[in-house]
Amino acid sequence: MDGSIKKPSYKVKSEETVEVETPKKPTEVEILPEDIPVVIIYQDKDIAVVNKPPGMMAHPVPSKTSGTLVNALLNALEDIQGVGGKLRPGIVHRLDKDTSGVMVVAKNDLAHQKLSEQFRDRKTKKVYIAIARGRIEESEFDVDAPIGRHPVLRVKMIVRMDGRQSFTHFKVLRRFGKAATLVLAFPKSGRTHQIRVHLKHTGHPIIGDDLYGKAGLDRVYGAERQMLHALKLGFYHPRTEEWMEFTAPIPEDFKKVLVNLYNLSR
Repeated sequence: MDGSIKKPSYKVKSEETVEVETPKKPTEVEILPEDIPVVIIYQDKDIAVVNKPPGMMAHPVPSKTSGTLVNALLNALEDIQGVGGKLRPGIVHRLDKDTSGVMVVAKNDLAHQKLSEQFRDRKTKKVYIAIARGRIEESEFDVDAPIGRHPVLRVKMIVRMDGRQSFTHFKVLRRFGKAATLVLAFPKSGRTHQIRVHLKHTGHPIIGDDLYGKAGLDRVYGAERQMLHALKLGFYHPRTEEWMEFTAPIPEDFKKVLVNLYNLSR
């Protein structure tokens, strides 16, 4: 060939030579326990339910292997080592780094398998609370809009017709004048950034969201991160099949923004 890089769909012609560069085997990453405080809401021999604080990644990635929820859990829960994989032991679902709230963790392979199936088959109940920008007039509304990866900004998701089916039900709890609206979100699917993208799609991005909103302007309300909190999680216990629901209290930084919005809207 002429030394150019071709797409995977390129059809090789007669007498052309193709060179393929095999990537080097990635360096083995070791995830270590770290003495990081983590609030455990509930635990038994199969599962642990935790309240993830804002600003903490759920699990390590090759570029960041410390300071995550997994590092904290390896220290607090000795029996999750290796469950579900080396990089994500115990993790069956995730929350964005700056999203706080309730998560369930598997402590053995049975729990990991059963819980993963429930999230995949949409048998779990997830309730989030969020502060959206602007005034939302409807008391309840649905967003049924497919979500896919942004074609240029790969860290970003967008509503696109060739995306994956995504549905979220919203319920308004309180309005703060024209500045913001407090809502509950009930996602029926589990797409990356789903609630953030769906609220952005309605013209009401989450307060403090630096990827989909106007985080710089939202500093006036005291928002230092996206105001999204996983409030409640329901699922069937992986061993007993008993239905269980857990709630994570709203964090202090979220409350501070609500107080500031209330005072500004009086």
